[in-house]
Amino acid sequence: MNENAVCISDAFASKLRSYKNAYGAVIERALQNTVSLRTFAMLTLNINGKDQALDVPADMPLLWVLRDVAHLTGTKFGCGMAQCGACTVHVDGAPLRACVTPATAVAHGQKILTIEGLSTDGSHPVQRAWAELDVVQCGYCQSGQIMSAAALLAKIPQPTDSDIDQALSGNICRCGTYPRIRAAVKRAAEIG
Repeated sequence: MNENAVCISDAFASKLRSYKNAYGAVIERALQNTVSLRTFAMLTLNINGKDQALDVPADMPLLWVLRDVAHLTGTKFGCGMAQCGACTVHVDGAPLRACVTPATAVAHGQKILTIEGLSTDGSHPVQRAWAELDVVQCGYCQSGQIMSAAALLAKIPQPTDSDIDQALSGNICRCGTYPRIRAAVKRAAEIG
């Protein structure tokens, strides 16, 4: 950035980027000479049992704080609208869609649990059942599926098919492994 930098909003910067295909280098040079008007927040988040002090944009969703700032990439981006469940994490034991939740909303002593914190060695009953029943195909949705299943089993240790379907209804699997997912949740309940 140089001394002639101009302040622009993130929305305007995004609009400029949309013209980048047509105007390439001109737009890139313009963006290099801008300063974002974003405000930052210093947050202390308890992630996987450890407090982390992080300086992040105040409006940054928890998903991007986890992935880009805390470098925990197991939680996936799927839709950005809380519709697919790929970004599911636990906050104080409850499943939460990290893609639409501002990090500032969970910076008040809540405990955030990601797929990396569920079990470092894959020994959690849900992870064991997933591996035993070979649930994964592409794997993209699986961290969200596993986190939703773990939250269900913590609340209802012996869930019915209806309980499983309801708890996982917000998690989309594009590969269609729903029968194996349901079987794995039942198996995880047996493993306990």
